[in-house]
Amino acid sequence: QVQLVESGGGLVQPGGSLRLSCAASGSSTRFYTMAWYRQAPGKQRELVATITAGGDTIYADSIKGRFTISRDNAKNTVYLQMNSLKPEDTAVYYCNAPVGDSVLGSWGQGTQVTVSS
Repeated sequence: QVQLVESGGGLVQPGGSLRLSCAASGSSTRFYTMAWYRQAPGKQRELVATITAGGDTIYADSIKGRFTISRDNAKNTVYLQMNSLKPEDTAVYYCNAPVGDSVLGSWGQGTQVTVSS
């Protein structure tokens, strides 16, 4: 099974930027669509961005124009560049590979992003 480790989170002021990384191990993810999810306190986990094996991307309306998802298949890693961060972006961010109604990998610990002045 694919194991996923997220990193790069932290505390940032509104308007700031962060770059998240998701390193996969156990199997190559190069042929899979990969995605970033987030879960804010008291809310359900939501899908925020996806990238297909061919590099096509889809974004949730809430982050469109501010976040960019990318992948480096040679490193088996997916990234999320987050700009113009807002307090409502505060959440634990996770990555995985959506497959139908499920996901390919086991959920990692996620990485905490806190946007606050």
